[in-house]
Amino acid sequence: MTTAESAPLIRLRGRSIMALVLAPEPPLQGWLNALDTQMQRSPNFFDARPVVLDLTGIPREQQGVAEFIQLLEQRGIRIIGTEGAHPSWAGIEAWGRSMPPPSKPGRAVEIPEPAPAPAAAPEPEPGHADPSQAAGNALVIDQPVRSGQTVVFERGDVTVLGSVASGAEIMAGGSIHVYGTLRGRAIAGMGGNAAARIFCNRLQAELVAIDGVYQTADDMPAQVVGRSVQVWLDGEQMKISVLE
Repeated sequence: MTTAESAPLIRLRGRSIMALVLAPEPPLQGWLNALDTQMQRSPNFFDARPVVLDLTGIPREQQGVAEFIQLLEQRGIRIIGTEGAHPSWAGIEAWGRSMPPPSKPGRAVEIPEPAPAPAAAPEPEPGHADPSQAAGNALVIDQPVRSGQTVVFERGDVTVLGSVASGAEIMAGGSIHVYGTLRGRAIAGMGGNAAARIFCNRLQAELVAIDGVYQTADDMPAQVVGRSVQVWLDGEQMKISVLE
């Protein structure tokens, strides 16, 4: 007599990650030279960032595409997949199957410029901060963030002295503080900082995320929407509580 045993279950978990998309253009050497110049100005920009390589702008007859991708990896760019790769390119199969095209276009992300050398200047007025300058591990933006804008600050916290419009995005290595209404997307704890938090005076966000764990507007409890809240992680579970 045989006893049937149930097969072990495989536990699946979903996680959202933020990836940059690089879209090289011919001539590839010229594009690579421009990339090197940009990386010299912001040498840490691609650190620990997953990158998708969009190859749709490369003509089918282009030679040496696989070698070109190797040159990108030698520069410390971590490529997790490609889009638009042609199967006739020799060696391209080493990078896996091409990813399907995205359903929505990505937003442009500006690579931050290095801070200029300090110069003598009048003392700033109390309560005023220059949004183009970061003090240590904090970035203060003293104006609202408009729709379509993306702010990326990996070194620490971002504070917005105003609202974040729908269609705008704040991405921080540390916590995010919004002294206004958060209508867009707030992504804290980039690079694995699970202790980061999100604070806002009024929650109407499209998405909040900490260390890859996220909630969209449809997932948020009704009792916290429109309220002053803080968002944090309890293990791998996102919590949102009202600030009295």
